[in-house]
Amino acid sequence: MGAGMKLSTRTRYGVRLMLNLANRYGEGPIYLREIADQEQISEKYLSQIIIPLRGGGLVHSTRGAHGGYALSKNPEEVTLKDIFDILEGETCLVECVKNPKSCERIASCPTWVIWTNLAEKINETLKGITLASLAKMSRNRSKNVIMNNI
Repeated sequence: MGAGMKLSTRTRYGVRLMLNLANRYGEGPIYLREIADQEQISEKYLSQIIIPLRGGGLVHSTRGAHGGYALSKNPEEVTLKDIFDILEGETCLVECVKNPKSCERIASCPTWVIWTNLAEKINETLKGITLASLAKMSRNRSKNVIMNNI
């Protein structure tokens, strides 16, 4: 039995990490410890997540007294799909969508088309959300929460 349609903690925290960097894009390198404090995620856990993000070219690191991490690209150019592909692997719901040869019933299976369409929709949605648009959404939500609590 597979893991189901549940996002890994690694991906959820990775998106928060990337969003934090997007909100501070252009400010220079940010210490991982600072992000960990702001996001209330352990620095040790973030240090494991940042490795594949750096390897995938989304983040770069600077050593030294003013060292830390920053986005490698403008937040307008980084999509959630980029982050998901690195941290989650493919957004594949069912093995047969990725590998049709894995099932001999594929030609007569009525649900294969549904799973394929659903996977395409998920990928389209993730491709359509940049870190910049996510940062804007989060600022608007924060404003709404503040306004609603006054």
